[in-house]
Amino acid sequence: MATSSVVRTAFRTCPLCEAGCGLEIDLDATDQIVRIRGDKDDVFSHGFICPKGSTLKQIHEDPDRLRRPLMKKNGVHVEVSWDEAWEAVRDGFAKVIESYGRNSLAVYLGNPGAHNLGAMMFNKTVVQSLGSFNRFSASTVDQMPKHVAAGFMFGTSVTIPVPDLDHTDYLVLMGSNPYASNGSVCTAPDFPGRLEAIRARGGKVVVVDPRRTRTAEEADEWISIRPGTDGLFLAAIINVLYADGLVDVGDHVRSFVSGIDELGAELVVFTPELVESATGIGADVTRRIAHELAAASTAVVNGRVGVNTVLFGSVNAWLVDAVNTLTGNLDKRGGAMFALPATGGPNSRGTAGVGKGFRTGKGVSRLRKYPEVLGEFPVATLAEEITTPGAGQIRALITLAGNPVLSTPDSGALDAALSQLDFMVSVDIYLNESSRHADVILPPPSHLQRDHYDLLLLQFAIRNVANYSEPVLAIDQDQPDEWEILAKLGGVLQTLDASIDPCVIDDIAIDALVQGAVKTSSSNICGRDANEILEILGASGRRGPARMLDFMLQTGPYGAGFGTTKDGLSLQKLLDNPHGVDLGELESRVPEILRTPTGMIELCPAELRTDLGRLFASITQVDDSQMLLIGRRHLKSNNSWMHNINVLTKGNLRCTLLVHPDDAKRLGLSDGLSARITSRVGTIDAPVEVTESIRRGVVSLPHGWGHGVEGTRMSVAAKKAGVNSNVLTDSQSLDPLSGTSVLNGIPVVVQSLA
Repeated sequence: MATSSVVRTAFRTCPLCEAGCGLEIDLDATDQIVRIRGDKDDVFSHGFICPKGSTLKQIHEDPDRLRRPLMKKNGVHVEVSWDEAWEAVRDGFAKVIESYGRNSLAVYLGNPGAHNLGAMMFNKTVVQSLGSFNRFSASTVDQMPKHVAAGFMFGTSVTIPVPDLDHTDYLVLMGSNPYASNGSVCTAPDFPGRLEAIRARGGKVVVVDPRRTRTAEEADEWISIRPGTDGLFLAAIINVLYADGLVDVGDHVRSFVSGIDELGAELVVFTPELVESATGIGADVTRRIAHELAAASTAVVNGRVGVNTVLFGSVNAWLVDAVNTLTGNLDKRGGAMFALPATGGPNSRGTAGVGKGFRTGKGVSRLRKYPEVLGEFPVATLAEEITTPGAGQIRALITLAGNPVLSTPDSGALDAALSQLDFMVSVDIYLNESSRHADVILPPPSHLQRDHYDLLLLQFAIRNVANYSEPVLAIDQDQPDEWEILAKLGGVLQTLDASIDPCVIDDIAIDALVQGAVKTSSSNICGRDANEILEILGASGRRGPARMLDFMLQTGPYGAGFGTTKDGLSLQKLLDNPHGVDLGELESRVPEILRTPTGMIELCPAELRTDLGRLFASITQVDDSQMLLIGRRHLKSNNSWMHNINVLTKGNLRCTLLVHPDDAKRLGLSDGLSARITSRVGTIDAPVEVTESIRRGVVSLPHGWGHGVEGTRMSVAAKKAGVNSNVLTDSQSLDPLSGTSVLNGIPVVVQSLA
């Protein structure tokens, strides 16, 4: 269709990954999308867009996307009315609760929920309505170590420093490939362009990774490391900083850092010479990197998925921030800094500079006794919690925008376990490998039919901005909004009444927010009449996430305070500025950001320090003859659910096993032919791709494939099904501090099938 047919242009933030790029969407007179491109006037992304962003039209129009609820009848999913679906949800939960009690209920929250405003606001309603502690999420297959380390060091789980990419002179990326992922727990549109800018201004980019990724190819230096040994490398860097007199935390934070001497004493044994046989990195390289970090005018180390999803994920996350602190780059321009999001957060509310701190273990999992972290248990334990009899056995499960059968460990065991549930409900746009087990599937509207604000992701942005997106397209007739589905699901769980109005839940939620704020001394509306605030909020006619977001913006760090601050932020101000509002560069936030009981940055917290013994013991546990499996991401792939978009799956199948030529020769593998990969828990076959981009002794499979299972309806994905790498991940192998699954460094045996 010609662009001359455009009658209106909508602007919105892309919700498909963490970059948060602005989109310009042209529509014709019939509300058909003509074109999607980057919004050049967006205050954050300035026109940048990756291949995924332009596919919102294809996702919306995907014939496999569910438009009506599905209900399993005689083993087959059929479309039903919303009323019938809600009756089935009520009856299913009522039966399980009556027979086994509420402790038999469980919930799993998937990754897409972190990108959806309705889910961010109302998933909590579902979780709290369970009346059960059986809570699981994708966080324990991805990012939980970051939260644990930040919690113990700074006092809250979201006080995570991010690399100040636009000002740094020296960047070390560990286990991160932003050319493919666009960044993770680091919201930065055009991450690749920002890396190139570092080099253009004379800076240096170093990538530490077992694979020469696209990011490594574009960097100044690639350091090949044995998977899972990142903590040893970081400990050795810190050892050099102390031994060579390079420790200098900087005057700006010195009086707020506790544990400097203690950390040096703990790491005195981790010399570069001692760890080099384990890491595969020469002692001279480790010493040079330590000296370069200390000598750079600004520097920052950033570690992500590759260093978090290993046996020492939490220790690795801690040592990354320890290096940044010891080199004087914490809370410093060009170093590791803290965002101040427009909606505020745990580190911008309450008493500045001090707090209750962070702890885990308020409960333990039923069978393996893993400690609770952020209110949830390791998802790696979910299958056994379903299949093992006894008090508290999980009998009913809710999955919220997740596909754990493909994305979590020992997938075969979980797939089998889901078939044993008494009742299951999924909130999802697809009938996928997990939701095929559901008795009822409740589909939300498409992304273009929902409003959007990056409530969570802007907590970790490299610049303080605020962008709100109204729905681009009208919602389908009889289709409830996502927040209405979640609010009603929570209400049904609480009351076992299928007729409950989600607006009732919404009113209870907003009233609780307002009542809490007017009684909180640090709030900009403290002492105000709650009814007055509610009346102002109600005057707009908004409900659900939009009303809540307006409240959070107005009471946030830049907020209008319902008339208190002229030109302050409100939802209306964001509506008046469709390209976003720029709130400025990151600024120093120590000490006000701290919420530790001591009011100090805990550089050597006891909870993390106790795991150093296990790290030290790992030096002698390296087996050079053992092949190790790591994961990978591709630019056009975002976990499992983006594989049903034809434009993103064109070309050669990317679900291949990367093998170094020397290993291929030794194992008798040939490019393009299949190999069998076997771990302790499973076996899969995959085509081989011989490449020098992978370290010797290491093989790599991408995450999120394995489609085409009977009972699913993802026709495009089924044509290029690939293999599920999580058949090989071991549910018994976890980081003990965070409960995070080990997805990298998995011992495997590789055999030729030729």
